[in-house]
This record gives sequence, structure tokens and C-alpha cells, in this order.
Amino acid sequence: MFMEVIKNNKRRGLIMGKTNRGKKWVLLGLVAVLTLFAAACGKENASGGNSTGNAGGANEAETITLNMMHPWTSPNVDNEVYKARIAEFEKTHPNIVIKQDGVPSAQYKTKLRTLAAANNLSDIDVVWPGADLTPLVAGNLLQPINDLMDNWGSILPEAALSGFNVDGQQYAIPTKQNFVDIIYYNKEMFKQVGYDQFPDTYDKFIDVVIKLKAAGITPISLGNKEQWPLQSSYISIIGDRFTGSDFLPAVLEGKAKFTDPEFVKALSVIDELSKLGAFNTDANNMDSVQGQDYLIQGKAAMHISSATVDARVRINNEEGDKFGIALFPSVEGGKGDPKKSAGIVQYGIAIKSGLDEKKKAAAEEFLKFFVNEDLYKELIRNGVVVPAKVEIPDDASPYLKEMLALTGNGTAPVFDSVIPTQVVDVLQNGLQALTVGRGTPEELAKEVQEAMDNYRN
Repeated sequence: MFMEVIKNNKRRGLIMGKTNRGKKWVLLGLVAVLTLFAAACGKENASGGNSTGNAGGANEAETITLNMMHPWTSPNVDNEVYKARIAEFEKTHPNIVIKQDGVPSAQYKTKLRTLAAANNLSDIDVVWPGADLTPLVAGNLLQPINDLMDNWGSILPEAALSGFNVDGQQYAIPTKQNFVDIIYYNKEMFKQVGYDQFPDTYDKFIDVVIKLKAAGITPISLGNKEQWPLQSSYISIIGDRFTGSDFLPAVLEGKAKFTDPEFVKALSVIDELSKLGAFNTDANNMDSVQGQDYLIQGKAAMHISSATVDARVRINNEEGDKFGIALFPSVEGGKGDPKKSAGIVQYGIAIKSGLDEKKKAAAEEFLKFFVNEDLYKELIRNGVVVPAKVEIPDDASPYLKEMLALTGNGTAPVFDSVIPTQVVDVLQNGLQALTVGRGTPEELAKEVQEAMDNYRN
């Protein structure tokens, strides 16, 4: 059905900004008629009535409602910043109403795909780059915004914009730079098992897991009910440690396969950790926020999640000093750079194509207001990494500076930003199965590759 929408949209062209050449003459004629009636019907016009205009040309400001779908429902600090920004826009633009459709992040992409297939996107949408953006662009569902780019030319480098650019057309503006693979760890618990700092090799990492388990401490808190954590926060970086950063693009081109030994080794890490009892037993029944809570409440020694989570773990936590941050360690024989962090520019704000002239103008006004230097600075103040070239405010958290240093040594690709959704779904289901002893890494690798082959064919 989605491909049919693409074909139909391409036939229609969805060319924006076309104007009826006859509209000008119609309006001139209307002015003439109103002028003739003004003298005779002045009292009627003065009484108000239900007309869209009057002889003097003064109109009451029209209220324009824009529908916006976003995934900002969790208690993450950046989500609160975004929603406050929307409220500020409505306060300063009283004639534009933003009707929000907040969708939990785990369901957001599925709903976005469903609405796209029905050619029924919201007027403003939050989109992801790469594999998630491609079908939306192919279906002519998003409005190019090249003519607005002067608004961000001085603060957004090309690297921040490229993920939302297809064939020279810009389709969205990112709000943050996220790193999905940050390991938050309880320094006191690590000291209990003889580690004053985070291990720099996989063998030492496994040693920590074994010793924590023996001490009665849950090594890693995991909330995988939504399925994305093991895929995005784990396999993105564990895979990169074994395969190197060229692997996923090579898979897309058919020059590498998920059944290659290096990727199978990455899957084997999840299998090994599961068999060691590294995760909490209710991992697949807890969501990602509950997984964070386990660490914060002292129920586990480690939690692997995004850089944004630092606001909860350390920045806004009175006991934040007891937690450290680290990256996944090096692996023996790995082709990847152990200093890299898996990162992605996120939450691109995009405008639906085909809006009428007034809605389009209102949506563009919102985009220019919502994403600007003020937003980026506010995110930084709250400990969120941004893709923009802005000065770090004096009151920015020292934890943010530590995060920037940790993640500033190269970026590895995030799995679901490169690989098609159909393939990601197979991987996520299989990873969840591995945690409960179903299947093997080799079998899962074969299933994922088959999904990739089916997508390509």
C-alpha cells in the first residue's frame, strides 16, 4: 500500500506553491463589487455580519491549527524542553494553534509508517534520518525546506544536516545529537568487586559481570519491553567493535552479510551476557525508563542507554556523583575503533507536503521559531548534547562536559538509522529471544540476513 501511495504522489507531483492565475482577477472583481455596495450597505457592514472582509480591508486574524506528531511523552529532560518551546510559540503566535499528538517512542515509528502508507501524515512531524527518512521522501510526503536554510546556516554544520538531505533537498532540521550506547555505572559497586575504573577490554568487562553476580548484585539493568534497547544501545556499538563502521553500509550494498563471523560474534555477546545472568530477570517486562530506575535506585551496577539519560542519572540527581560513564570496551580481534560512540542526529522537524498556502506559512514560521540557537542553548543547559555550533553556557553542567569528552572521538552508526525497519524488527525479536534462551546467534544472524535479502529483492 505504501508503494501505491508513492506512485500516486509522484503522478500528482505534490508541487508546492502553485497559484491559480485567475485568483488575482477574482479578488479585483470582489473589491469592485464591495466598493459599489459600501455606500448603500454601510450600516450592514458596520454591524459585523459573517463576511470574510469589509470595505476597509480589515480582517479579524484567522486561527490556523497545525497538527504535530512527536514522541516526547517520556520524562526525559529534553522532552520537557521541546514541549515548553511549543507552548512559547503558541504564546507569541496566538493565531497559530499546535495540536499535539504525543506518541510513546516505542510506538512512534510504527505509527509514522502507518500514517505515511495512508498518505495521512500530520502537518508537522518528528522524523529520523537515513533509512527512516528515505521512504517518506520517495513518497513525496515531506516538503523540501531549502529556501529556509539561511536560518540555520551559521549554527548547523553540514554533518548535522546531511542525514536529512536527499539528492540536494533538505527535509528536516535536527534538534539534538544523541549517543545511544553510554554505559552508566555505579562506582561504589565497582569498587566492591575490585575495579576503581571501568574495564577497557571485553575480558575484564565479563570479569566484572561475574564478580558482581557473585556478590549478589545485578550487573546490568535492562528494560527491553520496547525491544529497541538491545538493538540500538547494544548491537549498534558491540557490532561496530567487531565489524568496524563500514560494515552496515556494506550490508546495504550487498558487499557484506549479517552472517559474516564478525557480526555473529556481536550477537554472541548478548547470548553470553544472558547466560551469565547479567540482566535483571524481568528485563523483557520492563520499559527503558524502568531500566533507568533500577540503576538510579541501586538495584543494578550498570545501565546502557542514551546520553540524554544523564539528566536523570547524574545531572538532576543529588547522588549523581556516585555514577560514572563509559563506552563499551575493546574486543579481541575487533575491526572497530574502541573510542567511538554510536551516535545519530535526532528529532528532525519536518513539514508535510501539500499543505495549503496559509498552513504552509504557519508551519514554516513554527519551524524557524522552534529550532534556533535558543533551543540548542536550553538543551545544553539541561545536559543534552546538540549538533549545533553554539557556545556552552556558563551554567552548563560539568557532567555535560564529561559526556562531550567521552563521545568526541568519532561516531559509529546506529543500527536502526542505517538498516531498514523490516530488518530491524527481525533483529529485535531475535535478540529478545536470546535473552530467554531461545535460538542461537548463528540462527538469528541467518534470519536477519534473510530479511535483508527479502527487502533488497
